[in-house]
Amino acid sequence: MSDSRTWKFSIAAGTVGSLMLHSVLALAAATGIALLLVLVFASVPARAESSLDFLLPAPLQDRDFLYDGAPNEARFELGRNLFFDPILSGNRNISCGTCHDPANGTSDGVALSIGEGGTGLGRNRRTADGVTERIPRNAQALWNIGSSEYRSMFHDGRVEPDPLSSFQSGYWSPAREHLPAGLDNVLAAQAMFPVLSAAEMAGQKGENPVATAVAEDRVTDAWDLLAARLAATPQYQAQFGAAFPGRSDITFAKAANALAAFQTQAFRTDDSPFDHFIAGSPMALSDTARAGADLFYGKAGCAGCHSGALLTDHDFHAIAVPQIGPGKGHGADTSYWRATGFGAHTEDEGRYRVTFDTDDLFAYRTPSLRNVALTGPWGHDGAFDDLEVMVRHHLDSIASLERYDGNTVSLPPLDKIIEQTGDASELIFRPLNPGRRAAFDLRDGWVQNSADLRGRIARANELAPVNLQDQEVSNLMAFLASLTDPTAHDRSHLIPTSVPSGLAPQPTRPVGPPPKG
Repeated sequence: MSDSRTWKFSIAAGTVGSLMLHSVLALAAATGIALLLVLVFASVPARAESSLDFLLPAPLQDRDFLYDGAPNEARFELGRNLFFDPILSGNRNISCGTCHDPANGTSDGVALSIGEGGTGLGRNRRTADGVTERIPRNAQALWNIGSSEYRSMFHDGRVEPDPLSSFQSGYWSPAREHLPAGLDNVLAAQAMFPVLSAAEMAGQKGENPVATAVAEDRVTDAWDLLAARLAATPQYQAQFGAAFPGRSDITFAKAANALAAFQTQAFRTDDSPFDHFIAGSPMALSDTARAGADLFYGKAGCAGCHSGALLTDHDFHAIAVPQIGPGKGHGADTSYWRATGFGAHTEDEGRYRVTFDTDDLFAYRTPSLRNVALTGPWGHDGAFDDLEVMVRHHLDSIASLERYDGNTVSLPPLDKIIEQTGDASELIFRPLNPGRRAAFDLRDGWVQNSADLRGRIARANELAPVNLQDQEVSNLMAFLASLTDPTAHDRSHLIPTSVPSGLAPQPTRPVGPPPKG
């Protein structure tokens, strides 16, 4: 949490006393005079049948963010350029900003992205040079990703601090001992990895030296090759010198630190109606949103996982979200392989593949609900493209899983597929035989359409059913809408008009002035 203080009061929804206590809660969180206020308002009448325990976080402050919310300006500017510069991709054709568009909720608006090999943005992105697969997990929104609350990164938390000091980097990660020292924080550690994904940014073996290094598990070489690109660019030489004075070498770890500095400031968002409410403005929420807040922190049980100022416990939970897409290649099931001849596993077992603790099967990190109305589709794989349907999934997750129709999800079409095959020790990538296309496409719905595989997800579910009326769901939706910072609708002004590599920044900045507010 942003503050160790959590204020707990008994309130009654729908009464004058409830509204007064909303004011008390906000003022207490802002000033720390909770005891006095509770004594003063102890006699406020409340209807016992509607009382509940209401937990409110303290407002976000600079100290709740990395670099105390104000990273070095030179590092911020360097990170800004790196975030939107395709130079960090193997084929120089995709940037971090392609899938984390500041004009699109810091994601890309699709369930599962088309990464390397695509062209265009968001729902209009299409395959250009051919892809081997769509990205198996949803591109996460980055709002407040620079909060010091975050103790892990990615949907499964596979990058996190190393409590045993096993590695010089100080972090557990897929790179293990190869992750370098000198990373400022877990957000910087995360930035080391998208460039190593063949499907996301690196490309396929043989297409470029970075991709080949990745395919051959030479991750250090891949980072060094990218750093050499930056060092060969005069403007980046100057920017690294300004950002890291007295240290002339350019490393990818420094690039990652700059990326973390940029994201910490650029994607901070703490000016929503909810923020004003917890800071002491009781009328910042509408009556409907306040009723939704009562449900969120009470009967509906949402705050059990969506707690704190960022509305996440940063823990991992299995809530039976249906799986769409190709999966991460997990599990022992070979039914897709046997049915189609494609040698692929189709499940995504989530956190379990990090900890190998069976309690973590199909568990994923609780997402922050900041600006949640802008960050769809929702779920670790973007299975829900309607926020209310996602909310209702939580009310009876097993029933939702069973009735889910993956055909209703709009996935960007894969017009050009390339298939990886082997020839002795060499890999060959060739266009997929059109006669096998129908079998290839089955992977997007294979897990959901299998009673056995769907049953595995159901058995891991942690959520108990909750009975809410339609009006109560509407109230919850009003509260979720109050979590939207008006400035989060479009931050395309963050995209530079040019980047040091001379490549076109991605995404392209819209023509016109930056948005107000």
